[in-house]
Amino acid sequence: MHPKVTMTPMARPQSPSVAIRRWSEGGWTPADDQVAAEEPLQLLLGGDPLSIVMRTPGNDLELALGLLWAERVITDLSQVERVRISAEAGENSEALPVEAVLVESNQVDVQLTASAGRRPERSFLSSSACGVCGATTVESLALDFAVLPPGPELDPAGMPALADRLREGQALFERTGGLHAAGLFDLAGNLQLLREDVGRHNAVDKVVGRSLLDGRLPLHRSVLAVSGRAGYELVQKAVAAGIPFLVAVGAPSSLAVQVARAFNLTLAGFLKRDRFNVYSGGERLSSPARISAT
Repeated sequence: MHPKVTMTPMARPQSPSVAIRRWSEGGWTPADDQVAAEEPLQLLLGGDPLSIVMRTPGNDLELALGLLWAERVITDLSQVERVRISAEAGENSEALPVEAVLVESNQVDVQLTASAGRRPERSFLSSSACGVCGATTVESLALDFAVLPPGPELDPAGMPALADRLREGQALFERTGGLHAAGLFDLAGNLQLLREDVGRHNAVDKVVGRSLLDGRLPLHRSVLAVSGRAGYELVQKAVAAGIPFLVAVGAPSSLAVQVARAFNLTLAGFLKRDRFNVYSGGERLSSPARISAT
């Protein structure tokens, strides 16, 4: 049975309201508009600064764990001794010790055990736009991640519907129009988990972090759907989580395609209601897939 994890509501709004002037029908009118919250989160390892992440507040524990998992700082939840997080964040977990303390609200301090994986020798930086600035070669990624095994199979006829189901679950996007989403689906197309953030890679980290807390990694029978484009960092995070399918509403980058092919990931892009392109791993689709060139 998966460990139960409880989260209390965030103290800070994820879509604050701002006063604006709106131009419409040839004139100005005052109005209020909701915008996506974006704040820096400082990630520390045992009190030492590691990373500054620009993110939408909320699910910061998931974000921290998902990022550390993708960077192979941790390879098992047991390697986390405890986490110190601001009481203002309102986060707690029965899967590991969490200390809610009176520290800076945008801060998560992860204390690792001696058995933890790679301990970074220097800080790495992350933004809501590009993700972690780190190694980008297939050779360096191969040092940390194994090639995904063959299977499972997925019916391609059901894939286009994932775009609509992802969009339907984006409550914050509905209010702000400024957030990305990452959704985890089962092979039947049922939405199991969705996270939103100003950074699509942050949303993926939150999905992976939640799955780690729930004891579900690796996600060998899951489909990860993302809004926007698919950059190589999303492919890396999918491979790290053992996810065999990554589908994006937008386009993949050339490096994303290269990495997906090297690690046997099924990568699809331009997901629409009636079509999509497959760039890698088409053999997992249970009927012949048409691979479209860009």
